[in-house]
Amino acid sequence: MSQPASLPLVESLLDAPLPISGIAWLDAARQENRAAFAASGLPDTRVEAWKYTALRALGQRRFARGDAAAASRAVDASTLKLPSADGPRLVFVNGVFRADLSALDALPAGLILQPLSQALLGDAEPLRFVLSRYYREAGDAFARINAASATDGVVLRVAAGVKISAPVQLVFVGAATDVELAWHLRNVIELGEGAELSLIEQHVSDTEPAQLATVVSDIELREGAQLHHTVLQNVAVATSLIRRSSVRLHARAHAVLHVLELGGALVRHDLRAELIGDGARFDTRGVFMPHGRQHIDTQLAIRHQALNTTSTSTWRGVANDRARGVFRGAIVVAPGADGSDASLSNKNLLLSPGAEIDTKPELEIYADEVKAAHGATVGQLDERSLFYLRSRGIPLAEARALLTAAFCRAVLDDLPNEALREHLSALLVAQLPA
Repeated sequence: MSQPASLPLVESLLDAPLPISGIAWLDAARQENRAAFAASGLPDTRVEAWKYTALRALGQRRFARGDAAAASRAVDASTLKLPSADGPRLVFVNGVFRADLSALDALPAGLILQPLSQALLGDAEPLRFVLSRYYREAGDAFARINAASATDGVVLRVAAGVKISAPVQLVFVGAATDVELAWHLRNVIELGEGAELSLIEQHVSDTEPAQLATVVSDIELREGAQLHHTVLQNVAVATSLIRRSSVRLHARAHAVLHVLELGGALVRHDLRAELIGDGARFDTRGVFMPHGRQHIDTQLAIRHQALNTTSTSTWRGVANDRARGVFRGAIVVAPGADGSDASLSNKNLLLSPGAEIDTKPELEIYADEVKAAHGATVGQLDERSLFYLRSRGIPLAEARALLTAAFCRAVLDDLPNEALREHLSALLVAQLPA
């Protein structure tokens, strides 16, 4: 079911003129997705994928599109730097590429890293399969508006057999403006056969006026490719950030994903993985930590489609004040995916009576000789552990912080970059209630 088409958000997104690229198939795809969004509007809680995330408040807002001054917006350079992240960097501010903040000189051989807008000016045909996609599900409203409206983003390709040693950094910044702003980015990432890459993705902002950002990423790992992907989301409290990441893994490809969801007003991440090649593996580790009146929603869907594929997912949620967290972890072992091994665990802590976390693990098996396990818990800190720490002279608040930090850090233990791991751990601790 959809919201009425007269909602201010829907009107503001539809009133903005469609970007014209001059590429027939791309302009046609934009028109089709815009028409689908106009017909369906925003999903409501009767759509299963949005059951726990209401869009009523967001739907009442009206956003301007495009920031003419984005190229000159001041950005704190310290927010762009992470420990051990001294490799190539691509930066966008309010959806606009910033060459002055990026680091694209002397790219390693075999690495292509450029804004989508530049790639489209060259040979756009390799992007046709991804950018001409038509979204058909009832809950795809934001993917449709992104497909219709995004004029820039990231194109990242690693050639077959190439191993990129230094991490590649993608930074998406929301900078303060005089109006409430909407911006949209589309990312296309591909690793060739046997390629290896470490990727760090940051979402940060310092903006007070509300912003709406949509980011859609399509990630393809060819046979034997390896990707280690770290995502840090720490946007401002007025920001609504809607993301979709689709990962396709061919034979023996391996992706490891670490995610920290810390900021934002309304944050939603649809993370979908298809293991389409024999022996493919997908591992995810994540923490979401809403506080105040934040709403953070993670939708994880993993589909095993080939022989002897593996997935492991370990997620932690911590909610405080009157915040709400949502986690859905769905695993499907399709017919013919014999020998698959899938596990999913989601454990959650509520630190205050007004906090809420809704968790929904799902498992469907249609193949033979499969190993699968899934589980979810929602509870409070263990009173016995608190008593033990307090009996050793540790104040209650400090004891609660120690236990909560240890609970969250479990998802970072296998992050190989030690300096980055310590930095992310410090951010987790800083997010804990005083």
